[in-house]
Amino acid sequence: MTQPGAVLVVDFGAQYAQLIARRVREARVYSEIVPSTTPVTELLARRPAAVILSGGPSSVYADGAPQVDPALFAAGVPTLGICYGFQAMAQALGGTVRRTGLSEFGRTPLTVTDPASALLAGLPGTASVWMSHGDAVSAAPAGFAVTARTGGAPVAAFEDVTRRLAGVQFHPEVVHTEQGQRVLENFLFSVAGCAPDWTTENVIEEQVAAVRARVGDRLAVCGLSGGVDSAVAAALVHRAIGDRLTCVFVDHGLLRKGEPEQVERDYVAATGVRLVVVDAQQRFLDSLAGVTDPEEKRKIIGREFIRVFEDAAADVVAEAGRHGEQVEFLVQGTLYPDVVESGGGTGTATIKSHHNVGGLPADLQFTLVEPLRSLFKDEVRAVGEQLGLPPEIVWRHPFPGPGLAIRIIGAVDRERLDVLREADAIAREELTAAGLDRSVWQFPVVLLADVRSVGVQGDGRTYGHPVVLRPVSSEDAMTADWARLPYDVLARISTRITNEVREVNRVVLDVTSKPPGTIEWE
Repeated sequence: MTQPGAVLVVDFGAQYAQLIARRVREARVYSEIVPSTTPVTELLARRPAAVILSGGPSSVYADGAPQVDPALFAAGVPTLGICYGFQAMAQALGGTVRRTGLSEFGRTPLTVTDPASALLAGLPGTASVWMSHGDAVSAAPAGFAVTARTGGAPVAAFEDVTRRLAGVQFHPEVVHTEQGQRVLENFLFSVAGCAPDWTTENVIEEQVAAVRARVGDRLAVCGLSGGVDSAVAAALVHRAIGDRLTCVFVDHGLLRKGEPEQVERDYVAATGVRLVVVDAQQRFLDSLAGVTDPEEKRKIIGREFIRVFEDAAADVVAEAGRHGEQVEFLVQGTLYPDVVESGGGTGTATIKSHHNVGGLPADLQFTLVEPLRSLFKDEVRAVGEQLGLPPEIVWRHPFPGPGLAIRIIGAVDRERLDVLREADAIAREELTAAGLDRSVWQFPVVLLADVRSVGVQGDGRTYGHPVVLRPVSSEDAMTADWARLPYDVLARISTRITNEVREVNRVVLDVTSKPPGTIEWE
C-alpha cells in the first residue's frame, strides 16, 4: 500500500524498526518499512514525507556495515536518525563516531542541553531514555546544534532545523523512554511538517478503490478462517465488489472447539457474504501424518489450502452462473507482521514462514489480493469496527492460520488434536469467565505431544502429556510479554484441565517474552 507522502522507516536490522513504524502511525501519519539496501533514487521516487533511519546491530566503521548515501540528505527530505541511524547520519555528514568505552544499555538519564530544541521541545531538563549502544557520536556534523548528552554519549541528540535533519542516540519508540512519542511527534510535525491525517477511514476508502480497480467485474474467493484478519479482509473486499466475492471456509480439522459452527453462523449473519464450506479434515490429516518439523507443517498447510481453493473455484463459477470464466483472485488476511516475520519487505531474516506468505506453493493459480498487508493487528481491528463487524469477531484473540497443528509439538493426528481442543476450550472459558479477554492479546495452549511425565491421580500412577499455557500481552505481535494472569485463574485452568482431560497430567506456564521467544511455539 505504498503511497506518496508516507514516512519511510529505513531498517538497518533493528529489533525495533516495526515499532518505529507503529509509533508513527499512532501519530496518524502513514509509515512503511524499507530495507537499508534500498537505493536513494528509489526512496526519493516514492516521494516520502520524511525518512527515519532505524537502529541496528552494526558499528558504522566496521567492514561491510550498512551506510547512508549522503545524497539522501542533499535531497531536502526531512530525516531523523535513531541509534545506529543517528551514527550513520553523523558519519555521512562529516561528524565523528567512535567507541568511547562507555556503552549504555537500558534506562539512561538524558540531559537536555538546549531547551530551544525543536526535536526535544516539551522534555524536562533530565529525562530517562532507553539506550542500546557501544559506539557514540563524539562530534556533530557542521551546522548541527547538539541538544542533549548522556554519560556515555557526549552527543546524544542533534538537529539542523533549517535542513530539517535531526537525530537521537536513544530509542524514542520504546515505552521505556519518557516522552518518546513526543520526540517522534516533534520530528513529524515541527521538523518535517507532516499532517496527522491518516485514519482507518482512509484505509477503507483507499483499499475499496484499489480492489475495485484491480478486480473489476471478475470473480474472487476469500479464505475465511473465522479470525479477525480474514474476516476484515473479506468484509472490506465485499464492500468493494459485492457478490463477486465468495468466501470459502475450509474446515481442515485443525480448528478450536466450536469454531466451525461459529464461522458458519456468526459471520454470514454479520456480513451477508456468500459462504461455501468445505470439509477437508481427512485431506489435511493425511498430508500432515508423521510430520514434526514446524516449517514443513506450515508449508503443507499452505499448499493444501490453495489446492482446496482451486477445487472450490469451479463450484464458485458454476454457482455464480459465469460458465467459461475462472476465479482469478484469492483474498487473504495477510498482515504486516506476517510479511516481516516471513522475511519480506525489510531485508531481515525469516523467523517463520507464515502459511499465507512463505508457505504458498510456487504454482499458485490465483492472483493475491491482500488489502491488510500493510496493517498491524490493532489497526485491522479498528478497520473492522469501522466496517461494522460485531465485537465478537473484531476482538477475537488471534489464531494462526495453520491452527492447532503448530500448537502440537510433534506429529499431528486426530487424537492429539482432540486432547488439545479440550484443554484449549477450558483455558478460554476460564479467561472469559474472569473478564480478562480484552486484557490478554493471545492465549495459545500448547500440547507437548512427544513429552510424557509421571503423575499421580486417584492414588494411581499416570504417564501423561504436559500442556503449556502461553498468555501474552502485546500491541501488534511484533513484541510481546507474558500476561500476568491472577493465580486463582491459573489454578482453576490447571485443575480443570488435569481433571477433565485424562491424557494431561501436568500444566505449565510459559513466562518468556518476545524477543527472545515467539508467541507461538512453532
